[in-house]
Amino acid sequence: MPTDKPIPAQIVENKVVVWNPEDGSKLYSDGFYGKPLGIRKPKTTEFDRPSQLSFFEALHLLRKRKIEVYMEDSSVPIKEKDLIAVAEQQHKEFSRKYQVYEDLRKRGFIVRPGLKFGADFAVYRRGPGIDHSLFIVEVIAKSDEVSAIEVVRAGRLATSVRKRFVLATAAESGKVRYFVFSWHKP
Repeated sequence: MPTDKPIPAQIVENKVVVWNPEDGSKLYSDGFYGKPLGIRKPKTTEFDRPSQLSFFEALHLLRKRKIEVYMEDSSVPIKEKDLIAVAEQQHKEFSRKYQVYEDLRKRGFIVRPGLKFGADFAVYRRGPGIDHSLFIVEVIAKSDEVSAIEVVRAGRLATSVRKRFVLATAAESGKVRYFVFSWHKP
């Protein structure tokens, strides 16, 4: 049984780009990985332009052997540890956040960047454009202190966009815990 050849992706400045539109479309249709450059809300899974992967998606796909990642000036694919090193420069607490990303993917969720909601991730059951995200997830260290004001602010934002606010912690052992907030009017 033939195996698919890994799709080439390239780190360009602070992005991971899949230059071939067919390859980017395949990744998007296989799990909503990436997003076509210049299209805010894709209406289809086929694109005529390159796609951009988040570093979380790139590491996940590299580990699944779906992509190979190259530096901008090299024709040799980089190793996983090198991708993590670059990602750590781009994202504060990348490794901790990646543990949560990976856990959510293993649970069958579609995980997208949550920046527009002021969080680390937006989580979908079926995918963007098919359903609305269910949760917005903020990843914190187990030892972090979270003020009541921060929780209320995040909860109000989540409620205003009809999502549940989730705090996630990832232990060094790899165990991820989730704290889901429900809001009730008195």
